[in-house]
Amino acid sequence: MAINWYPGHMHKAQKEIKEILPQIDVVIEVCDARLPFSSENPMITEIRGNKPLIKILNKSDLADPAITKAWIEYLEAQQNVKAIALTTESPAMAKSIPNMIRKLVPHKDQTGKQINVVIMGIPNVGKSTLLNTLVGKAKAKVGNEPAVTKGQQRIRLEDGLYLYDTPGMLWPKIVNENSGYRLAITSAVKDTAFDHDDIACFAADYLIQAYPERLVNRYKLEEVPEREVDLIEAIGRNRGCVKSGGHVDFTKASTILINEIRDKTLGEISFETPEMVEKEIVHFEQLDQERQAAREAKKAARGRGRKNKRK
Repeated sequence: MAINWYPGHMHKAQKEIKEILPQIDVVIEVCDARLPFSSENPMITEIRGNKPLIKILNKSDLADPAITKAWIEYLEAQQNVKAIALTTESPAMAKSIPNMIRKLVPHKDQTGKQINVVIMGIPNVGKSTLLNTLVGKAKAKVGNEPAVTKGQQRIRLEDGLYLYDTPGMLWPKIVNENSGYRLAITSAVKDTAFDHDDIACFAADYLIQAYPERLVNRYKLEEVPEREVDLIEAIGRNRGCVKSGGHVDFTKASTILINEIRDKTLGEISFETPEMVEKEIVHFEQLDQERQAAREAKKAARGRGRKNKRK
């Protein structure tokens, strides 16, 4: 799935981050606990180098607790990474972040020295809400629409500890197509950027495999359909989304499924595991290489064709 949404302020934010990074000591990246891989910005990994990273799995109250635990263990096995899960209902845990920052750079935690931290994340992962919790008052603008924050802010958290806030950033190209669907399901991108039917089909296919009992209980099904299309049709009939002639309003049924995922009506759901993601990375890297090879072959063929014409 291609997401064509990369506003100008995101490009500007990326440029500004690169400019301030030399003076940054610690990077904080806020991700969605339901999709820690798909909601991380690959550009951040490239930009931060080996600087200490605090990976925050936000909205963990919406995610599967067992899978969130697996993700934290997976992330903390990586070099110079500390991972924690947060919810919007537990500000006390967020208050421990300044102390965590200081422990990551003990050589800077001295009187007279300044610790600079940058906080980043894709749109709509709750970064501004977290920032307000850290600061203790509404310094950052908060909203439930992606891309609310559009300018860089420098905020004093404590004595000697300064935090640079940045706008939520997407990146120009999503290599893993499944990540595009997951981002859309969790509303990391605006609804106008995708088709509800496609997203619902992707979600339904995953839920059939990962959470069949939830579907049976919620939609009063005798059994879980094998195909995602049949599941959405069953949801539509169950909820009265039937048009004249007995046909299910597929778009309406799709919207119901997406909304019930987002508002936790279907319970705590995670859309990816570390094992799943590692397999996908290999798959999509191979696919990208094959596409590149095909493009190069076409290019070479065109070159040979031009040479033959000149002869």
